[in-house]
Amino acid sequence: MTPSTIIIIGTGLAGLTTTTQLLTHRIPVLLLERFPKPGGNSIKASSGISGAPTRFQPLPNLDSIASFQADTVSSAGGPYVSATGAEKARREKLVQTLVERSAEGIYWLTDEMGVDLSRVTRLGGHSVARTHRGAGKKTPGFDIVSTLLGKVGGDELVKMETGRRVTRILRDEGGGKVTGVEYTVAKEGNETVLERAYGPVVVASGGFAGDARGLLAQYRPDLAGIPSTNEEREGTQPLLQEIGAAVVDMEQVQVHPTGFLEGGDGEAMVKILAAEALRGEGGVLVLGDGRRFVNELETREKVTGEVMEQAERLPTKARQWDVKLVLDEGAAAALESHLGFYMWKGLIRKTTVGELGEEMPALEGTLREYVDVVSGKKKDEFGRESFGNWTLTEVKPESVVYVGKVTPVVHFTMGGVVINERSQVLDGQGQPIPGLWAAGEITGGLHGQNRLGGSSLLECVVFGRIAGDEAATFYQGLEACS
Repeated sequence: MTPSTIIIIGTGLAGLTTTTQLLTHRIPVLLLERFPKPGGNSIKASSGISGAPTRFQPLPNLDSIASFQADTVSSAGGPYVSATGAEKARREKLVQTLVERSAEGIYWLTDEMGVDLSRVTRLGGHSVARTHRGAGKKTPGFDIVSTLLGKVGGDELVKMETGRRVTRILRDEGGGKVTGVEYTVAKEGNETVLERAYGPVVVASGGFAGDARGLLAQYRPDLAGIPSTNEEREGTQPLLQEIGAAVVDMEQVQVHPTGFLEGGDGEAMVKILAAEALRGEGGVLVLGDGRRFVNELETREKVTGEVMEQAERLPTKARQWDVKLVLDEGAAAALESHLGFYMWKGLIRKTTVGELGEEMPALEGTLREYVDVVSGKKKDEFGRESFGNWTLTEVKPESVVYVGKVTPVVHFTMGGVVINERSQVLDGQGQPIPGLWAAGEITGGLHGQNRLGGSSLLECVVFGRIAGDEAATFYQGLEACS
């Protein structure tokens, strides 16, 4: 019997990309989202999407697939280096697929979907500028996700249901193919009913960085008390483990170095991310007294480590550190879409070097030295070589700067279910589970111990498109046999 639809769990970028790709094959889709609104965490992504080489990159940029791959492998570190045999080959193929199809993903979004990604910046861990975003006022995550929502929302083949929590993935007895899902539907009067849908399944339900009392507590209890950029939500990897899916790198959790401290030293456990693009466009990180202490464009893992080692712990219930992010007018202008939102929320304020002098006595000297580095008068003691759109050339008390208080935040989980380069979910013996695919942060093994900025949106696009094509072929095969 041919199923009536393909079921996609999650409406972030991975789920929406998969849906969009399935629609090119004119296959019906049921989208299930556990929250009241679609978009997932992808809609909040603020730095951009990486890809190389593309026509949008500045010249001479000297970027290549090989360079992007080398940066990704270097960032992935231990888990990638120590892998052997079939596991090593699988990881290599995942990275290869990601980078080789990255430019294609950028062009799919720009040329076919109509998303503006014409601005490019360099983020931490990248050897060149390759992270794309738009020139307008929309942040890249919002722009991309809202565009795809508009595409799929108007198609008669798509049925989207929100407030649906999947509780079980159905599989034929004896380890056969996946046949559908069970999920809860909330009714009036707090009544909850259980429903079923039948068909092949693509899981795109995200990571577990907001699952502080569940998977995070299980795999990384040392991170307890550190705020997160993710709302509280349970991880969904166990749903796949229940039907035999393997998981990998579950202990690999990324702590992003910069989440905003609301109200200066707020106790909120969910923070707004201070986009890495703020540093990519020239912003600097300083300690409480105004001293610079790190190459701001090192990997997130390394910058976070320096913050925790060198910055003073704040006397707050949450585990937070005293760090400031400082931009000049050039960097601020390059990030107009971000700054408008951050300033409206009271997370960044416009001030002067002189006004900051009392609370950060070392800042003026720090900025003078940084200006000399940017101008080429001296080499940066921390090894930074790219300075984005920093334009300040002479530091005076009246020099305008923008400052925000930031702290490390739990941000992204590199671990998840094991997939191959075809987005097929694999079992403990390394074999694909028929009728099941996954894409996005639910998966593991691609990023190792540290994800490069811009690669989260990228993996959603690359592996979401692959999952869509693979699921379509499977569905069409079932139809041919019916």
